[in-house]
Amino acid sequence: MAWSQGRMAIERMLERGQIERVPPSDNLAQSLIDASNAHLVSAATVLDSDPPGAFQLAYDAARKACAALLAVQGLRPTTAGGHRAVQEAMTEQFGSGFSSLGRLRRQRNDTEYPDADSPSTTSDDAAHAIEEAGDIVNAAKALLASGQLTPFR
Repeated sequence: MAWSQGRMAIERMLERGQIERVPPSDNLAQSLIDASNAHLVSAATVLDSDPPGAFQLAYDAARKACAALLAVQGLRPTTAGGHRAVQEAMTEQFGSGFSSLGRLRRQRNDTEYPDADSPSTTSDDAAHAIEEAGDIVNAAKALLASGQLTPFR
């Protein structure tokens, strides 16, 4: 049985060119999960010496775990959809377990593209991001292990 939650949102995103169909790949999904795990370890390692870098790694861990779910479904974001498309696809399909991805994405953008009034990313900010990203990675792993995800048709 195909995953039905968020189906209409995914179809709209496909129509708008924010995501595209690709061959479903469990191998790619596992590679993305492996990268997510490595990013979380690396983020913890540089937490105090490079808080913005730790934050970026935490965000990338969460985003890649979400991309792993899309890979199983045979979907991926386009350049037009970018990171926001990943966020929207997750919240529409999988709900509150992925809701912090949007906040992480916005704060990551503020960190990567600061203005003169932007506060610096602190170790506390990065530690919180690592915790939230870990929750997202674990939620993605649980969905992958459930066997409920199938190619989007």
